[in-house]
Amino acid sequence: MADTTFGPKGWTPERLGNLAGKIYIITGANAGAGFQAARILLGKGAKVVMLNRSAEKSTAAVNELREEFGAKADVSFVRMDLSELASVRAAAEEVLKTVPRIDALICNAAIAQVPTQKLTKDGFESQLGTNHYGHFVLAGMLFDRIEESQGRIVVVASLGYNMGIKTIQFDDMNWDKNYSPNPVYSQSKLAQMMFAYELQDRVRAAGRKVEVYVCHPGASATSLISTSGGRLTRFTWWLMTKTPFVQSAEKGAYPEVMCATEDGLEQRALYGPTGRMQTGGPVGRGTLEPHAHDKPVMVKLWERSEKDTGFSWSI
Repeated sequence: MADTTFGPKGWTPERLGNLAGKIYIITGANAGAGFQAARILLGKGAKVVMLNRSAEKSTAAVNELREEFGAKADVSFVRMDLSELASVRAAAEEVLKTVPRIDALICNAAIAQVPTQKLTKDGFESQLGTNHYGHFVLAGMLFDRIEESQGRIVVVASLGYNMGIKTIQFDDMNWDKNYSPNPVYSQSKLAQMMFAYELQDRVRAAGRKVEVYVCHPGASATSLISTSGGRLTRFTWWLMTKTPFVQSAEKGAYPEVMCATEDGLEQRALYGPTGRMQTGGPVGRGTLEPHAHDKPVMVKLWERSEKDTGFSWSI
């Protein structure tokens, strides 16, 4: 059922006030929903720091944003490859040196439907390694800086969490025995959500001052599938983007901007489009299935993530 808490059209950027003095970090912000989120935030006077893999595409994105908002638009990028933990650590160190406050870290970047099994340099299945482990380390390294401004961590998930095996395949997390693009992608997005919900519990127990939110973009015309999916998947998605069932990348950015800025949101929730099948429609609080916050699985995943990445959270 559509959530009209924020009016018949749901949450829109019209609710935003002046964001001057605020600083937002966005991963994967040189295209798609991340780029549109940067546009929306810059348009309200915020500073945006992009964490992107491609320096060339990042430079082009920064130039495009400065053409729109003027040469003084406060937007920059730090190169970071989420699939390489050494790159994530180096980028986080650079952010800590150069960014004095973080009002929200938006974990937006992802890869999806990788057609055949690929491993990261660290030896992880590529979708889990990029979407979950990379953000797990990044958020951990930036956590104290985020807390200094009582900021937020926003995890951009996917409705894919409700597909596949709906849990974590701990005995074969690289899917050596049964690799298939969609279930593996679904597990990576479920892992991101479980990380966020377990982080909420740990923040609350420790009395720390960081809010953690989870959202999804619905069905949006972004570059996600086209950059990592197989040929047939890319073609099918291209056809779908020509139909009314797929909304614009700009609308796909609304949930992450809302979670980064709106006051009074519930943390144990999933925000996104609330129309038909939650693929479009008014942005608000959607349906969160209980397997996404199965406590024993969340704890086991957290412990496994610390072990696999070699990063221990100080919380």
